[in-house]
Amino acid sequence: MRIVRGRTGASEIRTAYATGTSWADPVLGGEHGVTMGHVFFEPRARTYWHRHERGQILIVSSGSGLLASRSGMAGAIAVGDTAFIPPGEEHWHGAGPDSYLVHIAISLGGADWLDEVSEQEFEDALAAAARH
Repeated sequence: MRIVRGRTGASEIRTAYATGTSWADPVLGGEHGVTMGHVFFEPRARTYWHRHERGQILIVSSGSGLLASRSGMAGAIAVGDTAFIPPGEEHWHGAGPDSYLVHIAISLGGADWLDEVSEQEFEDALAAAARH
């Protein structure tokens, strides 16, 4: 058993694998292949396409945004929503056009970071989420 105390340092600005401005506040790193952090996205900010070895869990704590998979599935996510992304599924997530997004990201196993999400892909996901 291990208790991880709250972080007191500054959040990290995420630029290597995100479009727009986002910050990450690591909570748990590398415990038995599990990492966890709070991630804050400004409007329209989003991760690059990526996939996780054993999947990922997102728990939305503030704001609203989008979650999209390479298969074309997309959905809106908002406060109180929890999403599970299966192992190996290429996806991205981030804030909507008019809201910030804060979520807890729990990553299972390693992550492979892929290409940047284009403006057209963002708009396509926004349109798909509006239809559902």
